[in-house]
Amino acid sequence: MKSPLFSPLQIRSLVFKNRIFVSPMCQYSSHEGFPTSWHLVHLGSRAIGGAACIIQEATAVVPEGRITPNDAGIWSDAHIDAYRPITQFIKDNGSIPAIQLAHAGRKASVSPPWEGGHSLSPNNGGWAIVGPSSIPFDEKSASPHDLNQQEINNIIQSFNQAAARSLAAGFDVIELHAAHGYLLHEFLSPLSNKRTDRYGGSLENRLRLLLEIASSVRHIWPQHLPVFVRLSASDWVDGGWDVHQSTLLCSQLKEIGIDFIDVSSAGLVPYAKIETGPGFQVPFCSAIRRDTGLLTGAVGMITDPRQAEHIIAAQEADVVLLARELLRDPYWPLHAAHALGVDITWPQQYERAKY
Repeated sequence: MKSPLFSPLQIRSLVFKNRIFVSPMCQYSSHEGFPTSWHLVHLGSRAIGGAACIIQEATAVVPEGRITPNDAGIWSDAHIDAYRPITQFIKDNGSIPAIQLAHAGRKASVSPPWEGGHSLSPNNGGWAIVGPSSIPFDEKSASPHDLNQQEINNIIQSFNQAAARSLAAGFDVIELHAAHGYLLHEFLSPLSNKRTDRYGGSLENRLRLLLEIASSVRHIWPQHLPVFVRLSASDWVDGGWDVHQSTLLCSQLKEIGIDFIDVSSAGLVPYAKIETGPGFQVPFCSAIRRDTGLLTGAVGMITDPRQAEHIIAAQEADVVLLARELLRDPYWPLHAAHALGVDITWPQQYERAKY
């Protein structure tokens, strides 16, 4: 039978074999920004499992842009060769490798979750953190240094350099991380951005940094390859960033040439009251898709094949991005196809288990 979830999707020159993407998930398992054998197995397993696009976790464009000292990075040319075996393995197994370029901003310099996720001082393996304004994430976090114009220029250049390295490393898609309370989201939201210069205050000014980075990366990235942006469509706080502002932003991203919006939410402040439930972020995704005409991806508590099929069939999103469900089951796409009665190609090494 025909299945919307397992129909191909073309974005620029790339053809994604289905509508199931692996959401970028931090593994906190890198060394000095370099991926390890963990990443090859982690990402490679999801390619074998049938996902159309494998998005590498948040990858820092500068060392101080890491969330933890164990985060992935691509801030030097030395990182390029370390990613090539991973991207080649993903391609060899029928998926498309993507990389999420990121800067953690005021949420940087913390320990990994399994070590408590607490702030690390420069004397304890951490570093000085930066943001649009000197407002800490919470009462236990350090206050960031508010970036000056030269430092902002340097960050824009760092994204450009990271994009060029990503291409050399074999990635076919760039995703800019402007969600979950990290630096680019911090500039967007009036809750974290209290600047009075050209990067703060009005909506136009708060959009400026992301638009400048998106425009410069789109110029550098080959025209036949896509650029994605991940957004938190809402802060889930009155007076914060919301879906209306997100839609206005996405209309401008579309004019720049951004191809796809990966729609998430929240992460900016610890006191947000989030109304969770299966597919709870899909309405944000659907609104941006409807009002801008951009391709969008839905993420958040999507676990059941029929749920995912409905999202695509109802044109609420063009893609579903799975995170925790793909941690539970790397082969979810193969199992979803069976549940939906769709015959798809399995890796030949695994075909004996198909039926």
